[in-house]
Amino acid sequence: MFKILSTASALPKCRKTNDDLSTFLDTSDEWISQRTGIRERAVCTDERLTDLLTQAANQALERAGITAQELDLILCATIRGDYITPSQACVIQKEIGASCPAMDISAACTGFIYALDVAAGYFARKKVKKVLVLAGDCMTRMMDWSDRSTCVLFGDGAGAVVLGEGENLMAIQLTANGNVDVLNIPHVGGDSPFDKLPKNQSYLSMNGKEVYKFAVSSMYRDVQRVCDQAGVKVEDVDWIVPHQANLRIIEAAAHKLKVSGEKCLTGIENLGNTSAASIPIVLDRANTEGKFKAGDLLVLTAFGAGLTTGACVLRW
Repeated sequence: MFKILSTASALPKCRKTNDDLSTFLDTSDEWISQRTGIRERAVCTDERLTDLLTQAANQALERAGITAQELDLILCATIRGDYITPSQACVIQKEIGASCPAMDISAACTGFIYALDVAAGYFARKKVKKVLVLAGDCMTRMMDWSDRSTCVLFGDGAGAVVLGEGENLMAIQLTANGNVDVLNIPHVGGDSPFDKLPKNQSYLSMNGKEVYKFAVSSMYRDVQRVCDQAGVKVEDVDWIVPHQANLRIIEAAAHKLKVSGEKCLTGIENLGNTSAASIPIVLDRANTEGKFKAGDLLVLTAFGAGLTTGACVLRW
């Protein structure tokens, strides 16, 4: 179906440590790091999501050795773009000078894997030869910064991959289980004189204990299932690239899978939870550091609001 031709990522310039947050929240570096593994995160100040995604997109194109005009499709996984409409993908299309179809994918933190599955369908039907998959969010702009149980978890960022024709995708699977109450961000209403619905604050709300239980069990299940579909054993996987929501979740899932911690790539310590961007950002870091060798077996696994999950097996 496809292979990854290049990776890229972009982060805001401003960084905030746990100590920075403790100046206005009833928290501490010890409280946050022990519960989450997070010590700092990049936060948007004057950057738009468009700026981060455009930087990642241009870098991915350069590394793939192609121009924007050679793209056949742009997919962007995001919770909230800079506009309600047009799609964030169309905004990036304009910024980089592409002329292909472009659309957003809304699956929260699982969005990058959902986008890979959509891309796989286009490759399978031979409708594309080059696809740009983007993922990004400015999560810190969706937080209630008086709620220490949620706001300390998130950071901002963007990631990108360019996909080309190949047979490196071995298996991919998605799930969804409609459960709005556990994790959501309400929409802000307009000013219609006929609207009788209550006006909501557009802040993230999360039941942390329920998300933790769901995340550990779904990652364990999905990694086993997708490896079975690919005809490989979990112990034969070289690298697991999990969604970076909480280090404790990653460690618990790895323990259940009997996978060594060295095989699980993490960057949450200085990224926080960057939503759908977390996997492509960590993927890019590992790639630029030269961790991956040709033929390495990778498993990507994620969970997010919806509740959604996704996992895939691919050869590097």
